[in-house]
Amino acid sequence: MAKVTSDKSFFHGKAESIGVLLVNLGTPDEPTTASVRKYLAEFLADPRVVEIPRLAWLPILYGVILPKRPAKSAANYKKIWLDQGSPLLHYSQRQADLLQQEIKSRIKGPVHIELAMRYGNPNIKTALTTLKEKGAHRIVVLPLYPQYSATTTATSFDAINKVLKTWRWIPEMRYIMQYHDSTSYINALADSVKDHWNSNGQSDLLLMSFHGLPKRNLDLGDPYFCQCHKTGRLLAEQLGLEKEQWQLTFQSRFGKTEWLKPYTESTLKSLPKKGVKRVDIMCPGFPADCLETLEEIDMENREYFLAAGGEEYRYIPALNDTPSHISALADLVQQHTQGWKEAEPSWSDSQQEKNNKLSVERAKSKGAKL
Repeated sequence: MAKVTSDKSFFHGKAESIGVLLVNLGTPDEPTTASVRKYLAEFLADPRVVEIPRLAWLPILYGVILPKRPAKSAANYKKIWLDQGSPLLHYSQRQADLLQQEIKSRIKGPVHIELAMRYGNPNIKTALTTLKEKGAHRIVVLPLYPQYSATTTATSFDAINKVLKTWRWIPEMRYIMQYHDSTSYINALADSVKDHWNSNGQSDLLLMSFHGLPKRNLDLGDPYFCQCHKTGRLLAEQLGLEKEQWQLTFQSRFGKTEWLKPYTESTLKSLPKKGVKRVDIMCPGFPADCLETLEEIDMENREYFLAAGGEEYRYIPALNDTPSHISALADLVQQHTQGWKEAEPSWSDSQQEKNNKLSVERAKSKGAKL
């Protein structure tokens, strides 16, 4: 049973605020074999990620995968590593910083935004503790996964609740489950494609590649597959594309079991034979560029398409820190903080200060030690 800790961050009259916890998947601290092994051990040991009985899976993980895969993955990370570090961490932190600025222009009361990674650093416990120390008694959790899956969104909630089990005073929590059909999110995706076309022209086909999952997850009731298709359909409609001008695929297949189809790699290899020589490819399910977009899609799959006879292959970057993306995230936060006093138009610093002083006076009158 988790031990409940004392809450030394609380005192009467402490100013309250709204907290926003952005959560992304995670990344190694460095593009080294040791760092990647540590990251993969945490990631692949999560029973939400790999739904294989532990007695069968753990010997494979520690006996087969972790001795071999980290070195190869580390080499791939080195190809995309930035001067600022991991691309995923860099762009996610930029999103948090810019979202903080955007929210200040929309919500009058104090709002504090913290970034956490489900695996690796900065970790969820540290981010939640920081929000608590800043007086966040109300917290919105925004997982940066537009399409819900138990392997991503749900495991983030698991990790958050594991931390909260040890807290004495639990904040009011609101969880954003998904935003795959959010109008502002679809508009941000459409803007990124239009900007790309304005600069480079439009190719024969727009390929939308989403991260894959074992087909078994769909059969067991995971809504991810359906939400990916809805995102694709809404984006195509927003862009005014005909059926033959776009296609949706799934990437990052691992192991021998059947995954969600069609596979991105197989599709790209087959397109030139069908007369599709020019392709624009994007990854709508990845809000920030990372190993799967920069190395797998922009490098590895580029080679497959060109080797199969393709002539032009153009990757459209993830939304990253674009203004329309930050605005879309702010829309979600604003929507999910409705009804909280800091988010109300009537909120004022002076009234908050009066309430804090009154709280202290009442506590003293009751004999509280301050």
